[in-house]
Amino acid sequence: MGQVDGKVALITGGASGIGAATATLLAHEGARVVITDIDDLRGPELAATLSRAGHHAVYLTHDVTSEPRWIEVAAEVERTFGRLDILVSNAGIGMSVPSIVTMSLDDWRRQTAVNLDGVFLSVKHTLPLMRRSGGGSIILMSSLAGLRGSPALAGYCATKGGVRMFAKAVAMECAQADDGVRVNSVHPGIIDTPIWGKIPAGASGSERNAPVDVDALAAIAAPLGRAGQPEDIARGVLYLASDAAAYVTGTELVIDGGMFAGAAPRPPRGE
Repeated sequence: MGQVDGKVALITGGASGIGAATATLLAHEGARVVITDIDDLRGPELAATLSRAGHHAVYLTHDVTSEPRWIEVAAEVERTFGRLDILVSNAGIGMSVPSIVTMSLDDWRRQTAVNLDGVFLSVKHTLPLMRRSGGGSIILMSSLAGLRGSPALAGYCATKGGVRMFAKAVAMECAQADDGVRVNSVHPGIIDTPIWGKIPAGASGSERNAPVDVDALAAIAAPLGRAGQPEDIARGVLYLASDAAAYVTGTELVIDGGMFAGAAPRPPRGE
C-alpha cells in the first residue's frame, strides 16, 4: 500500500475498463486521482465510489480530441491540486474493417484523432505542469497491436504503433532536458474490457455485427490460455507510476499472456 502516496494522477478514458481499474488501484495506493472521460454516467459513479471509500477522486468530462478542453483540464488540475505527478493517457477506440481498402477516411481520421491526437495533446498540455511539479511519470497506453500487425486492424495498429514511438521520442526529449519526467508505453494483449463489444468479430455480412468472444479468442491466441483482466494492466501502470520504476524510461511494458513472445499450442480443454 502507498506506492504512489501523495501523488496526483490524471487518467484519461478512466470511466471503465483499464482506465477505471487504473484509477481505482492508484487511488488505493495513495494517489489523488483525476478521472476524465466522455462517459458522464460511469465516470461520476466511479469518482463517487472512490470518494466514499476515503480516497480523493474527481471526475471531469473530457473529449481528448479537443485542444481547448485539454487546456481547461490541465488548468483545473493545477488549480485544484497545484501539481501533477502521473499521466495515464489511456483513452482510445478500436475499429475493425474487412480490409483497409474498405475503411472510410472518416473512420481512419476518427481513430487517429482519439488514439494519436489525444495522446499528443495529453503530453503537450500536461508536461509543463509535470515539470513545474518537479518531475513525474507519463504512461501512454498502446497495445500489442502497436508491436505487431493484425488483419482487419491496420488503422488501429498504425495508431498504437505511433503511440509506441511517440513515447520513446518524448522520453528522450525529457531525458535530454533533465526534467525528471519518465515516459513509457504499455502494451496490453487480449484484455476483457468493453472495447471488444465495439470491435465486430466477422469480416462481412451479419457476422460483422457479432460480438467478439474474448475468452474463446484468448484460449486460442494467448499462451497462458486466458484473457487478462483490467487489473492486470493497472498493476503494470502502478509500477511505472511509482518510484520503483525510477530508472525506467523510453521502454515498453508488454502485458499479454505471452502472445508477443511466441506461440505455445495448448491441448484441448479436458485433456
